[in-house]
Amino acid sequence: MAPPSPPSPAAALPLDVEAVRRQFPALAQTINDQPLRYLDSAATSLRLRAALDAARSIDEHDAGNVHRAVHRLGIAATARFEAAREAVRGFLGAAHGDEVVFTAGATASLNLVAQGLARTRLQPGDEVLVSVLEHHANLVPWHLACAERGARLVPIPLDGSGQIDLDRYAALLGPRTRVVAVAHASNVLGTITPVAEMARLAHARGAVVVVDGAQAVAHLPVDVQALGCDFYAFSGHKLFAPTGAGVLYGRRDLLATLPPWQGGGHMITSVAFGEVRFAQPPARFEAGTPAIAAVVGLGAAIAWINDLGWPAIAAHKHALAAHALAALQAVPGLRLLSTAAPRVPVFAFTLAGVHPHDIATLLGEEGLAIRAGHHCAEPLHHALGIAASARASLSIYSTAAEVDALAVALAGAAALFAGRGRS
Repeated sequence: MAPPSPPSPAAALPLDVEAVRRQFPALAQTINDQPLRYLDSAATSLRLRAALDAARSIDEHDAGNVHRAVHRLGIAATARFEAAREAVRGFLGAAHGDEVVFTAGATASLNLVAQGLARTRLQPGDEVLVSVLEHHANLVPWHLACAERGARLVPIPLDGSGQIDLDRYAALLGPRTRVVAVAHASNVLGTITPVAEMARLAHARGAVVVVDGAQAVAHLPVDVQALGCDFYAFSGHKLFAPTGAGVLYGRRDLLATLPPWQGGGHMITSVAFGEVRFAQPPARFEAGTPAIAAVVGLGAAIAWINDLGWPAIAAHKHALAAHALAALQAVPGLRLLSTAAPRVPVFAFTLAGVHPHDIATLLGEEGLAIRAGHHCAEPLHHALGIAASARASLSIYSTAAEVDALAVALAGAAALFAGRGRS
């Protein structure tokens, strides 16, 4: 069963992209007298002014610690922190606020789940299925968990288009499958994975489904209940908020079964030398002082997205992705690693005769910020038979003009290196 297609652009009012761009201060700068064309949003999004303002205001005015103080600053900080939790709950469609855990980022969230499930669900001979297209953040923690518990890490293969091969995935599910880990959207290929169908098949075998949503949350509405996943992780910095805040959604009943992964203040109900009693989730997983300002900034970013509305956002990105596909496919010698749909606007590619790092360096001098390397997805590149790729990743503030500038620069790079090869 294929994932749903993005909303039709005709269903939404046009997005005022120039008004959106004014909300991102970083876009006002120039590089070598060229305007910044930021095309690396899959690595980290630019920061939204409202999120920066919210984070700064709590540090300037409500700088008390959360869940501890009874003075005004502490009470105000706690109220704003918990308001952000409620914003995330609504954003993800979670049923309960206590299903939202704040962490340091998606990587921390996924490590929390992997460590918890390793201790409660994995036995020697059990299996963890992880897709080939995963970011290392949703692969290495499971490698460690399997090594610790004597379990087996099983790759979920892709089909020829760069999408999960559902038939082969279904065949891999077995009586020893305990966990299925998959990205909601690939940070390299841009493909949106069929999470709901994968979850349905996994649950029929009694497996738990963990989703890395880092590349999806800025591009499409997420409903964890409709997806049917058990855990969902993302980072605030992928959603226009400051770095340092992440989210783990976990089903209430499953979170209650996980042991703490860090010890410290706030995550306990009582402490003695003979016994420690732990708090209920989410406090059990939020030891110490959290990244309060970053969490509050994340809440502000979500409010801004809600004001814009997903129909307008989706329409803009749907049109932008189609324009980018056409523009990049017209560049001589350029090969996109995937053109499959549905997708988020992430495009990894190779350019004949030019190393990806040379591409990124040349374009960077022209104010075009793209990524080069294996993008923390080394097994995927191995499966594709390449060591590295270049990647352009778009976001809500991206424009067709920036895409056109990218295509022109890539054609120029191809011509430059072709000329050197003939000399």
